[in-house]
Amino acid sequence: MGAIYRREMGAFFTSSIAYVFLAVFYLAAGYFFFGSSLMSATTDMSGVFSSLFFISIILIPVLTMRLLSEEKKQKTEQGLLTAPVSIGGIVLGKYFAALTMYAIGIAITLLYALILSFFGAVTWGIVVSNCIALMLLGAAFIAVALFISSLTENQVVAAVLGIIILFALYMLDVVAQFADALPVIPTVLHALSFYTRYYDFTVGLFDPASVLFYVSTAVIFNFFTVRVFEKRRWS
Repeated sequence: MGAIYRREMGAFFTSSIAYVFLAVFYLAAGYFFFGSSLMSATTDMSGVFSSLFFISIILIPVLTMRLLSEEKKQKTEQGLLTAPVSIGGIVLGKYFAALTMYAIGIAITLLYALILSFFGAVTWGIVVSNCIALMLLGAAFIAVALFISSLTENQVVAAVLGIIILFALYMLDVVAQFADALPVIPTVLHALSFYTRYYDFTVGLFDPASVLFYVSTAVIFNFFTVRVFEKRRWS
């Protein structure tokens, strides 16, 4: 897994993906920081963290789109499948490389909090809670997007499908408001809501059940990706 991880981290920075991802992420985060915190003369960063949810929906599929689809397109996945490393190690190496890039992106929020601390009292507990929420959200979204990347050899298709599916996960709350024909449907949709659980963190509510939800999602979709690779190995 370590070799795959180092390989993918190097690939991020030798291509334009890392620079595009970080530049757009920092630009968007800076815009929301300026608009919701600096312009409002407040040390409350909840608006910034809420906005980063939507930025993650767009940027995470871009970050993961080539990780597995490119291997299939370039016919190099067979080399991976026959390498002395487990399929789980291959998937997790790529997964943690993407998660590391994402962590580098969200680290900018700590710098913003530090800047605000010079102008007023910053509630660091809430800031840390929000950073944890972003990491958990990213862990789940990256696993979903990586799974999508494993299903196609076209990077653009992987990115577009990833954005659509992640946006659909966000829309579960909206659908729940209109799906009242059966009382159980809104309950199920709310239980699967990514945004509601994330929003709870932004206001300082640390729910272990939400942590388990995001971690479980990451584990399940990484498992699905491993199964896709196992099927290809024997096909």
